[in-house]
Amino acid sequence: MKKSKTRLFIEKKISQNLLIYIKEKQHHFLKNVLRVKLNDAINVFDGATGEWRSQVISISKDKTALKIEKKIREFETQPDIWLIFAPIKLFRLNIIIQKAVELGVSKFIPCKTEFSNFDKLNYKNLELNAIEAAQQCERLDVPKIEKIINLNTLIKELPDDRAIVFCDESDINLPSIYDELKSNLNNYLKWSVIIGPEGGFSSEERELIKKQKNVLRVTLGSRILRSDTAAISSLFCIQSMVDKRQPVLK
Repeated sequence: MKKSKTRLFIEKKISQNLLIYIKEKQHHFLKNVLRVKLNDAINVFDGATGEWRSQVISISKDKTALKIEKKIREFETQPDIWLIFAPIKLFRLNIIIQKAVELGVSKFIPCKTEFSNFDKLNYKNLELNAIEAAQQCERLDVPKIEKIINLNTLIKELPDDRAIVFCDESDINLPSIYDELKSNLNNYLKWSVIIGPEGGFSSEERELIKKQKNVLRVTLGSRILRSDTAAISSLFCIQSMVDKRQPVLK
């Protein structure tokens, strides 16, 4: 059996013997970048049914046709981890999206804060970025990206059964993220990380977050980290401790 040339995310439910027509950007990638040929194998996934092996059955100017042959991986649930973040410059935001997908984030929630410099997001770009990262890291799902929401509204709406890991750079005497996670690992099955803008949270926003009973205030060390570095560092810590525990996502 031929080795698959790549993995593609398909935005429709996949089933045995299904015919799929790949168009636009994905077609260009298959035809002009990978230069696929008839009978080449392509792995595909839909975020719900698992991963499937398909075969290229035709290639035309504007589309590539695939026929689904068989399922090769059953769908696996991911740890329930949300990333709450204030939008930053596109280059660094793309890094956050890519690395957070690799680290198992199940949902992205952008939020507007007092010191946010960006409140308009290209959601299509972010979604394509997340899809590309999922294809490359062999995830079987693609995280959801919510519309931007005001921080005050978001904090008040977060459920009490989801831990909020708050990397608070204002207090270096806080417990390390590893120590705090270890102490609370059996208290939560659902997790979230909240990361502020480059200017940090305002004093009022910090107090609002601190008042939540499910917040875990932690330090990432004595250095002041950029938003993208803080997000990736904290997500790695959480993923390394909870990755083996996989509750069913609602």
